[in-house]
Amino acid sequence: MFGKSLKSWAAGSAVLVASMGLFAVAASAHPGGHRGHPATKPTVVLVHGAFADSSGFDAISRRLLADGYPVVAAPNPLRGVASDAAQVRALLESVEGPIVLVGHSYGGAVISSAATGNENIRALVYVAAFVPETGESVEALVGKFPGSTVGESLEPVPLPDGLVDLYIDPAVFPERFAGDLPAKDAALYAISQRPATNQALGEPAQGEQAWHSIPSYYLISGADKIIPPAAQEFMAERAGSTVQKVRGASHMVFASRPDTTVGLIERAVRETAR
Repeated sequence: MFGKSLKSWAAGSAVLVASMGLFAVAASAHPGGHRGHPATKPTVVLVHGAFADSSGFDAISRRLLADGYPVVAAPNPLRGVASDAAQVRALLESVEGPIVLVGHSYGGAVISSAATGNENIRALVYVAAFVPETGESVEALVGKFPGSTVGESLEPVPLPDGLVDLYIDPAVFPERFAGDLPAKDAALYAISQRPATNQALGEPAQGEQAWHSIPSYYLISGADKIIPPAAQEFMAERAGSTVQKVRGASHMVFASRPDTTVGLIERAVRETAR
């Protein structure tokens, strides 16, 4: 999800992320702190998934900033797992100091590839997210267990290059994607959603997946109608993740239960501190 305003990450320039009234300043070319003066706490990098943008992270970003964490909301193009991971990987390499990397939904597949080989990443936090093994696609994982409504909720928009942009029908978005949020908030998220391509959802994960070598944490949304809770439990167990389950939570658990989400992120910080 892109923030409402994102200025250049180029060396020597300041970074200003503004998202619905939230402003976070990251220093120079190194969002985690100046060279030689690293932040005392790890930078939390947030990666959104499909049918969403960075505005959904506002509530957890406010809490993390108040607790003294540098926060970066990474732009996720939603064009394809490999290309999206390459863009996020480049951003991660610009961050000075330790990182806790958080991915929601499709963002989980992206961080699983983007984090590989980056020694600064202390923990992966999956929030109602996909955790693929090499060769698995998001589409295949969501179909492993019954209960997802995503297939029947999609509205396709053919693109000139032959790909197809996929949106969640705004008429069903509030109930199926964000059922535990106030209706007026869910309706706004439906309007601001960003599409993923059919390639992004169908492309198998490539190369080594970072959860094999980096400690992981998983927040399961117990009433999820996009990724069935059984699928989330399967992926979390396979990855050996530390798990917390939120009963009654929708796919947007990070927006509806920000305190719980931040609690798991900060637990990951404590337990992986060096």
